[in-house]
Amino acid sequence: MEQYDVVIVGSGLGGLACGTILAKEGYKVCLIEKNKQIGGNLQTFVREGVVFDSGVHYVGGLDKGQNLYQLFKYLGIMDKLKLRKLDEDVFDAILFEGDPVVYKYAQGYENFIRVLTEQFPEEEAALRIYCDKIKDVCSRFPLYNLRKGDYFDKIEALEIDTKTFIESITSNKKLQNVLAGTSLLYAGEPDKTPLYVHALVLNSYIESSWRFVDGGSQIARYLSRQIVGSGGRIVNYTEVVKFVEEDDKIAYVESSTGEKFYGKLFISNLHPAKTLEMTESDRIKKAFRTRINSLENSISVFYVNVVLKPKTMKYVNHNYYYFAVEDTWSVLDYKLENWPMGFAFYYSASSEDTEYCDGVTVMTYMRFDEVAKWKDTFNTVANENDRGAEYEEFKKVKSEMLFDMVEAKFPGFKDSIQSYYTATPLTVRDYIGTDDGSLYGITKDYREPMRTFISPRTKISNLYLTGQNLNLHGVLGVTVNAVMTCSQILGIDYMLEKIKNA
Repeated sequence: MEQYDVVIVGSGLGGLACGTILAKEGYKVCLIEKNKQIGGNLQTFVREGVVFDSGVHYVGGLDKGQNLYQLFKYLGIMDKLKLRKLDEDVFDAILFEGDPVVYKYAQGYENFIRVLTEQFPEEEAALRIYCDKIKDVCSRFPLYNLRKGDYFDKIEALEIDTKTFIESITSNKKLQNVLAGTSLLYAGEPDKTPLYVHALVLNSYIESSWRFVDGGSQIARYLSRQIVGSGGRIVNYTEVVKFVEEDDKIAYVESSTGEKFYGKLFISNLHPAKTLEMTESDRIKKAFRTRINSLENSISVFYVNVVLKPKTMKYVNHNYYYFAVEDTWSVLDYKLENWPMGFAFYYSASSEDTEYCDGVTVMTYMRFDEVAKWKDTFNTVANENDRGAEYEEFKKVKSEMLFDMVEAKFPGFKDSIQSYYTATPLTVRDYIGTDDGSLYGITKDYREPMRTFISPRTKISNLYLTGQNLNLHGVLGVTVNAVMTCSQILGIDYMLEKIKNA
């Protein structure tokens, strides 16, 4: 019977980062993944020679000295990544139906203020207040800034509502909606999403914004090489169904085929509710189980990944967020008859051609109830199943509705389509492992901020949690969460010293 120092369940970024950190520290690591491809939201797939990202379309904070740069240096992958910096004067462009203006988010805080002030000449003071507040909120999260302290310094930083804050700094309705224009990055809800979520996400993109050339799966690839190079093991096509306790500790995890993986420490990168479902233990109190199971998951998405006809669409080095309505917050709350109310538009960055684009991803919100009638079907590369003709027709109709909206803003788009591939909340569920296809983890609410902060420690002394559901999602958030998880094992002072000196 082989015993590992650490057994990690789930190879999303959280699991991979924990595995890399601990393997480099000499721990014998085994990482277990149910799918063929490792990486969770970092997975990519290739269609007709075009690489598409499944979840990570761009990333922030990778300039020298910035937080994700330092974390990736520490993980040993920064120098290997193929990146393209987005345009300095516009990394995200916000568009509205019936409004010809392209509203621009620029990189660097002074540049961000300058560019938006050109579009809103009366609003420089408001934009300065906005940027100062974003920086202030971010400064209150020590680990996000790679320094010691509680996860956050001041509870009041958590109890501010994004929409209310934006409305407090300006009465200009258009500017309010422009500043909320990337809420698709965190499933922002009016009168609910805390300002810290908006701030932590946006700050890293304003600091610097990057696209992965040939896809974000390179992060997963390089992290997995670090794990294996340090003597660790990665097992795919293996679904863990049970965490088995003996003498008040987890002794092993068991797979769906009955295979057992023994370890001294266990880290679950699964949704906390899933982890608890797989763990029968008196040490985990009923009240805690009830609390975790009652947390609301964020909405899911509908993606269309489009292979373009050669040389028909120029590559654009920024992203678009388009709204069919004036109120950017209302897009989440669509009705079936007015879907879609907006979309995000991401260009694939290829190393082959920088002038023309070979693929784009169009993304919009979709609730799980729209696909609930097929919820008993499962379909992944590791376990292929057909969901049937009705489901295929549903995807086709939805894709065409989305294409009509894109065409209205980008004439000629439909003529450029060679073929397309869709992903629904069911696809997200099957590949990422959340019951309802939630893309952004647990919904945060400024009225009950502590309810959604989940400790990496559990009541079982050798079982830890990691991943996007702990505190913050996204590449940066999940990497910080992994540091938080590993600091329970290695000590925070030791880890921060290592990160700073990387």
